Amino acid sequence: MTDSLSGRLIRGLSGAITAGVIVLTLVVVGAHFLGDRWDFPGPGSTSITWHVATSVVVFVAQVVADRRRGGASLVASLAVFVVTAALLWTQWWD
Repeated sequence: MTDSLSGRLIRGLSGAITAGVIVLTLVVVGAHFLGDRWDFPGPGSTSITWHVATSVVVFVAQVVADRRRGGASLVASLAVFVVTAALLWTQWWD
């Protein structure tokens, strides 16, 4: 089965966003541990929970997007965008 250029582009963009969310999660977790170690305020447990949960959800959605084609792939890619937007809205742009 062939795959359209637009489908590959959307999956590629959602893959890049997934990678960014995972890196952002590692940064937030690292800031938390450094804050504890050096006694400065860092992200709290709520923020860490949001980031880790979002990382898991977008990773699974990206795996689905990469392994499926057509509508299922598009829905999974869109899920990456929506869940990432929710993370940014609630934890960064609050």
